[in-house]
Amino acid sequence: MTSRFRVTFERNVAIPMRDGTILRADLYLPDLPGPFPALLQRTPYNKAYLPVVLSLDPLRAAGEGYAVIVQDTRGRYASEGEFYPFRNEADDGYDSVEWIAGQAWCNGKVGMLGASYAGANQLHAAQAQPPHLAAIAPWITASDYHEGWTYQGGAFCLGFNLNWTLTRLAPDVLRRLDLPNLGQRQELLGHAVDGLAETYRRLPLTNQPELADCAPFYLDWLSHPDDDAYWRQIRIEDRYDRVGVPTFHLGAWYDIFLGGTLRNFIGLRERGQNELARRHQKLVIGPWIHSTDLSNLSGEVDFGQNANRLAFDLDGMLLRWFDRWLKKTDNRADADPPVRLFVMGENVWRDEWEWPLARAIPTPFYLHSRGGANSARGDGVLSREAPGAEPVDVYSSDPHHPVPTRGGGLCCYPPALPPGAFDQRPIEERSDVLVYTSVPLAVDLEVTGPITAVIYAATTAPDVDFTAKLVDVAPCGYARNLVDGIVRARYREDRQSSHLLQPGHVYEYVIDLAATSNVFRAGHRLRLEVTSSNFPRFDRNPQTGAPAAEAKVLAPAVQTVYHDHTYPSRVILPVIPRDG
Repeated sequence: MTSRFRVTFERNVAIPMRDGTILRADLYLPDLPGPFPALLQRTPYNKAYLPVVLSLDPLRAAGEGYAVIVQDTRGRYASEGEFYPFRNEADDGYDSVEWIAGQAWCNGKVGMLGASYAGANQLHAAQAQPPHLAAIAPWITASDYHEGWTYQGGAFCLGFNLNWTLTRLAPDVLRRLDLPNLGQRQELLGHAVDGLAETYRRLPLTNQPELADCAPFYLDWLSHPDDDAYWRQIRIEDRYDRVGVPTFHLGAWYDIFLGGTLRNFIGLRERGQNELARRHQKLVIGPWIHSTDLSNLSGEVDFGQNANRLAFDLDGMLLRWFDRWLKKTDNRADADPPVRLFVMGENVWRDEWEWPLARAIPTPFYLHSRGGANSARGDGVLSREAPGAEPVDVYSSDPHHPVPTRGGGLCCYPPALPPGAFDQRPIEERSDVLVYTSVPLAVDLEVTGPITAVIYAATTAPDVDFTAKLVDVAPCGYARNLVDGIVRARYREDRQSSHLLQPGHVYEYVIDLAATSNVFRAGHRLRLEVTSSNFPRFDRNPQTGAPAAEAKVLAPAVQTVYHDHTYPSRVILPVIPRDG
C-alpha cells in the first residue's frame, strides 16, 4: 500500500522520566504540518531491529497520518537506567505518554501498541492512567506475571524463562556492564545458549553462572515460587478497574500467553474503570505462535492463507481501530462484533459477540481403560460415557528421563524449543504417557472455549506433577496437539502456599488447559495424554518434596491414575451445537 505522503525520521529522541533518566525513541512523522495523533511502542528488544519489535509497520502508520514513536525501555539499548522486568513500566509508560502529548507535532491523543513485553507495557501504563492515553493494543501478552508468565500451575516455566533471559535480555545487559572480562562472559553466555539441551538440565535451577551479574531478576523469580507480594505488586489482573481506555487484544492458539490474553479481555469487559473501557474491548485470536509474524505456518502445520495476517490486512484492522479512538473517525469500528476467532480444523474466521461463547455446552469426556492405557498402543479410551468399576492405570515417573516437550505454547528461541502444532506420536510411544482416545467421530465436533482436565491420582512421592494434553487425531494417525497444561501437586489447592502430599492418598488435580477453537472433523478422534512431565517447557519436579529451585537430587515415583464412578477423571470440553 502506497503511503499518502512522505515520512520523516528522527533517531534517538530523548524522553525524560520523572527521576531524570533519559529514555530514547525513534520518531516517524508525516511530512506535513501537524499536529497528529501518536502511536507509542515501548520495547526491551531494540527499537532499531524492527522485524522483531513491531506489530505495525511504522511507515504505513505514519503514511496514514500518525506520529509513531518506538522507544527502548529503561535500561535497554539506547536508553539509560537499569532494567528490571515490569518494575518501572507503569511510571515510565505514564511519563512517555504525557511527554509525547505535550509535543508540538502531537494533537494530544496517544495510543499504545506492541506485542508480548510491549503488550505488558501498555497495560501497566494504562493502569497508571495518563490523561492523554486514548486507546491501547496489547498483543500476545500476559495478565499475571506469576501464573502464566513465570510459573504455570505451580511449575516453573523453565523453557520460556531461560530462553527469554539468555537470548533476549542478558546479552544487552551484559554489554552495558563495565566488566574487565566482558569478552569471556559473552562467550560463556553464547555457549549456554548453544548448549541449551544441557543448560536446561543443570541442578539446582539456580545454577546459572552466566546470569549472575546480568539477570539478578532470574534468581528472584526462582526464590518466589509462591504467589506472594513480590508478584502482586506487578499483577495487571488486580488493576483492571484502573484501566479506562478501549483495548484491542490479539491472541494466538499456540501462544504461551493465550490464557493471559483471554483473561485481559474478559477482565476489562467486566471490571474496566468506566463504560468506555468495558464496552470497547476487541479480541482477535488466530492459529499462530508467539510471534509478530502471524503467518499461516504454526510449527509443522499450515493453516492456510486465510490465517496469514497479510491475507486479512491485520495492519488495516488495527489502524481502523486507532482511527476510531484517536482521530474520532466515524468508521463504526466500535460497532463490529468484538470477537474474531480462527476456527481450526475448518480453518475459517468467525465473528462472535462474546468470549467465552454462551452457547458452548461444557461436556465431560471420561477416561477409561482396562488398566493398560500406557502409550498409544494401550487400551485407553476417551468417551462421554461415565465410568463404572474400572482398574487403575499405573506408570513410573522418572525426572532423570522426563517426557520431552513437543510443540505447544512456547517462547522464545525456536532452534532449541520449536513452538506450535506438531505430530505427538513420538511422545505417545512412551510407556510413562497415558493415552486415552475416542472412537472415530461420526460427525464434526466443534470445541471452542476454555478447557479443563480433572485427574484423580495417587503417588508414592511427597510431590509430583500431572500434565494433560488435548490432541486431534486424523484418520491417517497424525496427532496434532491443541492445548496442554500442568499442575504441581504441592500447589493443587492454591498458588499462595504449598502443601505436600500424603503418599498413597488419592487427590483431585484440576489442570487448566487454557482454550482452543477446533473442529474435530468426522473420522477424526479426540485424544487426551496424561503424564508427569513436559520438559523443558516446565522444570522437572524432583519428586522428593524439596523446593524445585534448590533441589540437587531427583527421585523416581510411581503414579496411579483413577477413573471409576468414585473418581471420574475427565476432560471438560466446550462443545458448540451445530445444525444437523
